[in-house]
Amino acid sequence: MPYLELALRCTEVEQPRYETALEDVGALSVTLLDADADTGNEHAILEPGVGETPLWKALVLTALFDADADALTLLAALEAFDPGLDWTQVGFRKVEDEDWERAWLDQFQPMRFGARTFIVPWNHDVPSDAGDDAAIVRLDPGLAFGSGTHPTTALCLRWLDALAADGLLEGRHVLDFGCGSGILALAALKLGAAKAVGVDNDPQALLASADNAQRNAVDADFSVYLPDDEPVTTYPVVVANILASALDALAERLAARVAPGGRIALSGILKGQEDELLARYEPWFDALSATRDGDWMRIDGIRR
Repeated sequence: MPYLELALRCTEVEQPRYETALEDVGALSVTLLDADADTGNEHAILEPGVGETPLWKALVLTALFDADADALTLLAALEAFDPGLDWTQVGFRKVEDEDWERAWLDQFQPMRFGARTFIVPWNHDVPSDAGDDAAIVRLDPGLAFGSGTHPTTALCLRWLDALAADGLLEGRHVLDFGCGSGILALAALKLGAAKAVGVDNDPQALLASADNAQRNAVDADFSVYLPDDEPVTTYPVVVANILASALDALAERLAARVAPGGRIALSGILKGQEDELLARYEPWFDALSATRDGDWMRIDGIRR
């Protein structure tokens, strides 16, 4: 059946107020998209940190209403609900029913990280430049648990790809702390790791990770745990893509998980936060260095 679609542009700060108002007047669904997507400058934010729902700084917000809804009546109701918002730029149009989820997913393309690692949505073919030894992780994009490239995730994927190139992943066990969708653990397994463990404080993230592992046929080598249930052991490779505050609070725990001579990568760090974390982890790690991608940093080092 057809719908009445409302569309407007807003900022990340304004988005919660707009969405609350739209839901209050009866929106059937609300969709958020990158306002710069049609300029070729879109910004993927598909791997949130622990407890985060990241958004673009500028968004296009669309809401669907019943086809017989009156646009002027809706606009009046929205202005009455929150007169502090700018409702003058709202646009309306009639749209036909379709597979909205699939239409949204279709905008995402396969992405490459380093020499061998590819993140490929399920509705796309494997890229033609992927060699026979390519590490293909199949995931559908989404804000809920992530399957793409916030810079923090990209930094970790490139780090794992480089470890594999140096022969430091083959047959190894990997800990992905703050696993979210499991993307980093899955990439490690596809790159040659023997086993991977994912830890997250969100039970839904663990379900998503386990499901993604099964769909990628690596579930036999992947285990997930809540933090309190995580086995106390050491790993030759540890990656933690979480917030800087959590990396600070968990420093002793994460350091204890890295075997002597093992590698660690820490991400979710904004530019300017790296010096404090470098000093925090220095007692346990040598060769600490920071790598930048836009406004985000990754720290990696070798356990003494």
